[in-house]
Amino acid sequence: MCSSKEVGGLGVRRIREFNIALLGKWCWRVMEDTHSLWYRVLSARYGVEGGRLMGGGRDASLWWRDICAPGREEWFSDHVSRSVGNGRNTRFWVDGWLGGVAFSVRFSRLYDLSLDREVSVSDMFQGGWGTIDGAAWRWRRRLFVWEEEMLGDLTLLLQNVILQVHKDDRWMWIWNHLMFSLLKVLIMPLLLNLQLNYRGLFPLCGIKMFL
Repeated sequence: MCSSKEVGGLGVRRIREFNIALLGKWCWRVMEDTHSLWYRVLSARYGVEGGRLMGGGRDASLWWRDICAPGREEWFSDHVSRSVGNGRNTRFWVDGWLGGVAFSVRFSRLYDLSLDREVSVSDMFQGGWGTIDGAAWRWRRRLFVWEEEMLGDLTLLLQNVILQVHKDDRWMWIWNHLMFSLLKVLIMPLLLNLQLNYRGLFPLCGIKMFL
């Protein structure tokens, strides 16, 4: 039923997958195009907290509520990761740049006590994150013993981190079966058109096997 008419189907799109793919595209743009005009409009309309656009609650448009829906946000965050280069545009606590889970979640107690919740990875590195008494660590109060032990666990994770001065930070997709399914929904019609117009270049059986 969802196959192209040219191959005997009805050409009906898989609406659910297509909708998720389009919303995922907007989620990606929200992370990447933070200097664009439309991003500044959304930040003025809904506000920014923790470096991310806020949902807006019931006053938000249906479109924006769909993008910010909790279930879809979890789906999206589970399929993107932060690749750190120089660390200048990656937030140390909030972005899941090491191990895929943000330190604000893994070490939520330390995050609550930190005076620099929006600090970048680069600034933390330069401040000296290698020891629990490094200048990078600034707290609202003196840590308890068990909190210092937690900080020790965090510094151990950071021991082997090496920043690449000449490489920018960027977001990356985590590819799996679901991501390939969404790719099929968006790309398959284009490939079929290429197959029909240039039969000698794109064997249809090859396309099916690839997808």
